[in-house]
Amino acid sequence: MHIHPLITDTATLAALCTRLAAADFVTVDTEFMRENTFYPDLCLVQIAGGGEAAAIDPKSPDLDLKPLLDLLVEEPVLKVFHAGGQDLEIIYNLTGKTPTPLFDTQIAAMALGQGEQVSYTNLVQSFLGVAIDKGARFTDWARRPLNDRQIDYAIGDVTHLAALFPKMLAKLMKTGRGAWLDDEMARASNPATYANDPDTAWQRLRLPNRNPVILGRLKALAAWREREAQSKDVPRGRIVKDETLGELAASPPATQNDLARMRGLSTSWASNDIGKRLCAALAAATPLPADEMPVREVSRPGLSSEGALIADLLKLLLKIRAKEANVAPKLVVKGDELDAIAAGVRDGLPVLNGWRFDIFGKDALALVDGHLAFTVRDGKLTMTGTGVEVE
Repeated sequence: MHIHPLITDTATLAALCTRLAAADFVTVDTEFMRENTFYPDLCLVQIAGGGEAAAIDPKSPDLDLKPLLDLLVEEPVLKVFHAGGQDLEIIYNLTGKTPTPLFDTQIAAMALGQGEQVSYTNLVQSFLGVAIDKGARFTDWARRPLNDRQIDYAIGDVTHLAALFPKMLAKLMKTGRGAWLDDEMARASNPATYANDPDTAWQRLRLPNRNPVILGRLKALAAWREREAQSKDVPRGRIVKDETLGELAASPPATQNDLARMRGLSTSWASNDIGKRLCAALAAATPLPADEMPVREVSRPGLSSEGALIADLLKLLLKIRAKEANVAPKLVVKGDELDAIAAGVRDGLPVLNGWRFDIFGKDALALVDGHLAFTVRDGKLTMTGTGVEVE
């Protein structure tokens, strides 16, 4: 594979992207820093395809990323990532779109029995027999100039990925598991996955209780903090920590002066502008509407203590069936679906359709309905009615 020198100008980038648009696929990776910012600070982009590869310097004053972004979000060439969630977030932040069509090798690895979050290093070792030099992984990618070892390390991520992807694709086609990934790839490429909507920021927080008044305050405070963090481009915790938001929602200050006595806030908040904006957010808060109330996590509809035991049996069955099929359990079913089945839910569950039903769903229903049972025979765990024995 031909490795280009670091690309620092728009004309060279545009020419590369024109060639890559005709490739069968391109592999993509990014290097970024986000310890001190709300948004990831893009420091380097690596891309390979059609027998060539390059690192691109987005911090160069002579480079406009538009040709690359157009390639990623407008051209029909397949884009291949590994664990690309944060890479896709960066692209979404820059364009409002996500790359399509998309393939993520970490997601694909789940369908090939490589575990739920297999590392790139282990995947390359498993499929290519190559040990990656990790010596430059703690690089400060925002610092310039980058040396040759750092650039070579970064480009290696996409050149290895270019060799890895065809092998994984061939194995998926041989095993007939390509369709298993459709839902996960669709979710990964959905722009809504990466949108930072201030009005939904509260849903990421640990809820103090289920009181609609308190949750309404928490929603307002979380939205306020999200906008403050975005406007200042600093991490959320630099504005106010999560636990402080919870305390403010549960025990709101009567006046701005009372902020001086709140744990986690500086005394200056009693008189400064950010404290004034916090109090305005609290004053404007309304009780959380019934249709926004979170689903109870512990007590799902119909899930009694006996139902919880059934859910535990379903987890055991899932472990067995996933091992037999050599697939990551997480790809087969999500934890809340097990609780739903145990509670008697039968509609709207992905695990009760398609390949998931064949591998696990039908046996899950059989277990819940009493047509499948676990017994121990000669020291081995046996499921009656199937003739399958598990060590």
